[in-house]
Amino acid sequence: MSGHDRIAADEELVRRAQGVKLLALDVDGVLTDGGLYYGPDGEAFKRFDVKDGHGIVLWRDVGFASAILTARSSSMVEVRARELKIPFVLQGERDKAKGFEKLLALAGVGPEEVAYIGDDVNDLPVLSRVGLAATPADGRPEVKRWVHYVCERPGGHGAVRELCELLLKAKGAWDQALAIHPPVGDRR
Repeated sequence: MSGHDRIAADEELVRRAQGVKLLALDVDGVLTDGGLYYGPDGEAFKRFDVKDGHGIVLWRDVGFASAILTARSSSMVEVRARELKIPFVLQGERDKAKGFEKLLALAGVGPEEVAYIGDDVNDLPVLSRVGLAATPADGRPEVKRWVHYVCERPGGHGAVRELCELLLKAKGAWDQALAIHPPVGDRR
C-alpha cells in the first residue's frame, strides 16, 4: 500500500491532521540529513532539501504557520528560516519540553493544534504531546514507536515535504496549494 493510500485509509491520522494549525520542525535529521560538514576554518555547514522547503512554502501560502524547534543553534538555520518565512524559530532549546511551551505561547496554539516532526529521543517530550507526531523514515526506533506517522522519505530528503502534503490533503487544501503554485503545462 502506498503512503497516500495508507493515509487515506487511516481515519485517525486524517482527523489529527485536520486539526493542525502549526507545523513544527526539528532541524538536524529532519530538515537536514543529520550530517554536519566542517570547513577548513571550523565553520559548520548543513544541507537543506529544496523539496522540503517547497512543502513549507505550500503550507504557508494557503495560510498556515511553521516553526523550528531545535536543540542546536546555527546561523544557517536562521538564514533558511528567513528564506522560507518561518515566523517562529527557537534554537538552542536543549530542553525541548520547555522550548515547546515557549513555542505554544508565541504561536498562540494548543498542543493538539501542532504537528511536530522529530527524529531522535530528545524529541519525545514534544512528540508525546502534539496533535500529530511524525518522524522521517530514518528516525530512531524509539521515536517510531511513539509517533502517529512514519514518513516514507528520510530526513533531509523529502520527509518534511511528505508531511506537508499529508496535512494539506487531509485539510482539503491541496488543490488550493496547487492553484497558487500551478504545474507548468500539460504533459499528455
